[in-house]
Amino acid sequence: MNIVFMGSPDFAIPSLEKIFNSNHTIQAVVSNVDKRRGRGSEVAPTVVKAKALELGLPVIEVEDLKSEEFEKTLKELNPDLFVVVAFRILPKNILEIPKIGSINLHASLLPKYRGAAPIHWAVINGEVETGCTIFFLDEKVDTGNIILQKKIPIGDNDTTGDIYSKLMAEGSSQLLEAIDLIESDNYDLKKQEDSKATPAPKLFNENTRIDFNKTAGEVHNLIRGLYPFPVAWTTWNDKKVKIYSSKLGPEIKVAPSKLLEKEGKLLAGCREGTIEITELQLPGKKRMSSEEFINGYEVEGSFK
Repeated sequence: MNIVFMGSPDFAIPSLEKIFNSNHTIQAVVSNVDKRRGRGSEVAPTVVKAKALELGLPVIEVEDLKSEEFEKTLKELNPDLFVVVAFRILPKNILEIPKIGSINLHASLLPKYRGAAPIHWAVINGEVETGCTIFFLDEKVDTGNIILQKKIPIGDNDTTGDIYSKLMAEGSSQLLEAIDLIESDNYDLKKQEDSKATPAPKLFNENTRIDFNKTAGEVHNLIRGLYPFPVAWTTWNDKKVKIYSSKLGPEIKVAPSKLLEKEGKLLAGCREGTIEITELQLPGKKRMSSEEFINGYEVEGSFK
């Protein structure tokens, strides 16, 4: 089949490579425009654009998905299928261009975790499994009919980074399998049950702050669910502190948010139980282990 691939971040790279090395033809790769990717850095392409150029594929950079020029360029390609991995919400007129339709790789077991941060919220909510879903795109976000869906387990201490890596690899294989099924016209579509849908909203400063009035398990899930990005945070002595990693601490009675050193471990009280903080960062300082924090600072007071 003739395919137009759309994506920007590294999550899409294995999928792009899998399709490139298959018997399908990638007519073009659509990605976001070049921009500065870090403070003080030079203008740089998305990693998907860079990989496409490395593979010798034509690239279409787009800022405005509703532009007439973008629509005209895609129509001239006359593609069979759009394949979308970690890109933006496509308008209806773009979705209708391919002969067969537009498919998407989504990192959750739809209809659970529709939205921008499905892996984060699955870990934050203490799910024991998640997976990838390949589905046909329609006008509403993450609501289309499902072609394929596969599960993977989430371990008690898995972080979002761990699950991201697993789904990035698993999803690329699943995506190619779905494309082959579509080509052979040998697949059954499954309608999503909207009543079972759950949200996976974007992560902001407000919903990444630790609430020590929750149980130790819930706090630990938040910390691992926000690692390696954007990272959970709290305040200590009126300073913002990033908490990178934790373990479940001993089941002792400590007031919620109160800090405690016990047997060389840095503990924080929760509504039920404690968490052991293992890596953290103060403003203007490098990331440090709990041992470095204990040796360098007076462990007293509470997180706010």
